[in-house]
Amino acid sequence: MTDTYGTRTAQEMDSEHFSPYRADGKLYGFVCVVTGATQPVGKAIVTELAAHGAACIYACSSTPSEPYTQLAEDVNKQYPNTKVIGYPYKITSEEDTLALIDDVLNSWGRLDVWTSSTGLLGPPSITGTSPADLYKAFEQNSMPAFFALKYAPAAMQKTTPKGSYPNAAPKPAPYGSIIVVSSVAGTYGGCWGPAFTMSSHAALGVVRAGVAVLKGTGVRINAITAGQIDVGVDLKGAGLEGGQFPPARIQSEEVQKRVIGLERAGRPEEVGRVVGFLASSFSTYITGAEMRVDGGASVMNPLTVPV
Repeated sequence: MTDTYGTRTAQEMDSEHFSPYRADGKLYGFVCVVTGATQPVGKAIVTELAAHGAACIYACSSTPSEPYTQLAEDVNKQYPNTKVIGYPYKITSEEDTLALIDDVLNSWGRLDVWTSSTGLLGPPSITGTSPADLYKAFEQNSMPAFFALKYAPAAMQKTTPKGSYPNAAPKPAPYGSIIVVSSVAGTYGGCWGPAFTMSSHAALGVVRAGVAVLKGTGVRINAITAGQIDVGVDLKGAGLEGGQFPPARIQSEEVQKRVIGLERAGRPEEVGRVVGFLASSFSTYITGAEMRVDGGASVMNPLTVPV
């Protein structure tokens, strides 16, 4: 009997090059892209991928003035063999996305993980939301995930021999993991304003549409929907509407204890750890999933942030 493509891929995923149990790290040799990498959750994701042996991480954001150098230095203090490349580009641009993928393949010959960790809260009320605000929310919250789904899989299917750089490993089979970090606003309403809720639903729609799109490619796509994550801002913070998540401090500690199963807001690194799981071969039979990182709040009480 002739092996099917899927069976061969499953067997190759059990090889030493993809084993999540390898002593040098479950992501050893992987080349990764992280958008929103200079935000608190993005930084935690970059650190998590490096902790598990990634060879290279493109730390992407939208402006050249972001603290890319500081991020690379902080990560390399702990994980010196992971190359962190600060890469400013317009995450909502099709042309810029293609240029980034070309750069990755020309430099490394492979792409394994793409984490889209972007977000824009937008106005908190419907009366304050203009059509332009809504378009901008959809552009920021769902377009980067769409471009990842459309263009990253072809790059992830590239195989390559072992390179000569630190943490290098061969890639003998097509493999890829696309991870869309969004909000629980993608699963119900009431987390912030209407634009945030609608555009977060669209980001989750990219993941659900992606399962059929990716059939036969060896690439998976999953979502992380985060609840209250303490990213260090409060309601008095400047530029609040441009944040990725509603500020955890919108709820008092007393309210958090009442409506969150784990009685506290989450930390950025707790989102990063789930990214590490979805990026690795620990999750090879998971695709199209929504992994909710909210401390159990949505199970106990669907309305987590009163507006």
